[in-house]
Amino acid sequence: MDGESSWTPAHHAVEMEDVETLARLLDSGVDPNETDCGMTLLTHAIDIEGDGAMQSGEPLTVHTTAVVLAFGADPELSGPDGRTPASVAERYGHDLAARLLRRHLDRQTPGA
Repeated sequence: MDGESSWTPAHHAVEMEDVETLARLLDSGVDPNETDCGMTLLTHAIDIEGDGAMQSGEPLTVHTTAVVLAFGADPELSGPDGRTPASVAERYGHDLAARLLRRHLDRQTPGA
């Protein structure tokens, strides 16, 4: 991707699936809803997990998505490109991420 060298440190950590660095950045105050290259951190995380599994043939993971959600990312926030976390999860058949998003939303809904 052409924007790789200009990504924010948090988006670079997502791209590399470096959850330790990502967690440190978010803990130090990086906005979990930050956008770069047309994606929120959460949408980027789901995209990377889905694309990585598709390219490698390995099972889908959800660790990067879970870290971004744990630090307060809005699971309904679409990026400048209009994609939502749920739409990206659906595109990849990333059921783990879809279930994690639903559970996170259920906890935020009063009476759920």
